[in-house]
Amino acid sequence: MTWATERLEGIQAPGFVAPPVVRRLGLGLLDAWGPGWVRKTWTPDPEDLKYADGSVFGGLIAALADQALAYAAMTVVPDECWYRTTALQVRFVRVARGHPLLIEGRVLAATRRLITAEVDFRRPDGELMAKASGQQILLPKGNA
Repeated sequence: MTWATERLEGIQAPGFVAPPVVRRLGLGLLDAWGPGWVRKTWTPDPEDLKYADGSVFGGLIAALADQALAYAAMTVVPDECWYRTTALQVRFVRVARGHPLLIEGRVLAATRRLITAEVDFRRPDGELMAKASGQQILLPKGNA
């Protein structure tokens, strides 16, 4: 087990307190993970996170994408490394509204320097709402 997979286990433990940024943005945590993948369900807050027409702010979807990409990277990051997002792209397919989103991230490739991953956002009926991709650079712990 690495520092990152221990952290993933901790996130799922009862009583885990999310970091302030996660609480402030209402991102929620993680439902499940395994080597190379993560999964969570997120439901927008009806009062705080939608435009007047009921649509979800795209920047919030981007924050959820960055979180899911980071969680996916954590499933494969070597114990002697930290990581940081170096690229993030979100493509919106449909307008997300007040329904829950099923968010699934998966690692596409992991090299000595980069972890490349993608994330799908789907409604409970399976309809694709958005797709994101990104990369995490690996940094030796001594250089962080």
